[in-house]
Amino acid sequence: MAPTQGPIVPRRRIADTLRSLRDESRRTLEEVAEALLISTSKLSRLENAQGSPQARDVRDLIRYYGIENTQLAERLMRWVGMSGRQGWWTDYSQAVATPGLDAHLAYESEATVARIYTIPLLPVLLQTTDYARAQYSTQEPWWSPAEVDRLVMLRERRKQALVERDGIDPLRLVAVTHEAGLRQFVGSREIMRAQLDHLLERSTEPNIDLRVFPYSHPPVFSVGCMYAYFEFEDALDRDIVHIETHAGFRHIETATVVDRYRGYHEALVTASCGPDESRDLIHRIRAHELG
Repeated sequence: MAPTQGPIVPRRRIADTLRSLRDESRRTLEEVAEALLISTSKLSRLENAQGSPQARDVRDLIRYYGIENTQLAERLMRWVGMSGRQGWWTDYSQAVATPGLDAHLAYESEATVARIYTIPLLPVLLQTTDYARAQYSTQEPWWSPAEVDRLVMLRERRKQALVERDGIDPLRLVAVTHEAGLRQFVGSREIMRAQLDHLLERSTEPNIDLRVFPYSHPPVFSVGCMYAYFEFEDALDRDIVHIETHAGFRHIETATVVDRYRGYHEALVTASCGPDESRDLIHRIRAHELG
């Protein structure tokens, strides 16, 4: 799949709209492509939010479906302009090597809420620089020292989503992390102490809801895999789930499955310690195990 170099939400809006227009016209991909003298693969990519939509192609489709000079046509062309912007992550292209990470960063940059679950490491957006560096540095021979530097810089840049974003409010983070993440030793005692202190400080911010899934609670479904549920405020935009593995990200867009993952995350939240109780647990681990 082509790299995701810019905003993905406008592309999904274009794709959904074009697919709906074709369905309403009762035309096949082949029929529309033949009428516009373009390939079916190009039209399919447009309807699946793959690649960068070209203004000329979308304008031709607007004419074909007979919606010129309508609000829908204006929205489509506005979305084309928005989708052509370059995403900030393209400046870190050498570090964005994990399959699917570019799309993950695009959604992270545009979602209203990120509902995440992590095990056995702590949430990326709440990691200290030293913690992230220590984590990557133990993954040799996969990463060279220069690559570790780039990966750490990328993680630092991602954290800005919680503070400010261009044109939209900061990301709201609802993070559940397994107690194993608090006890997983990364780097050194000093790094872990600073990391837990950082969690205690950041977890009090209004757009961050941090909860710990404790050892004392029986496992619930999805407790064994890391994932993010990206939620969008605009009714035009569909929520999406990214499941994270060492081999990359798996994207889930099927509405019924996405709905299930919202329920899975709610179950994790319900089974976890509340925000204050989670901070108490972090305090205890910090004091008793790290000094």
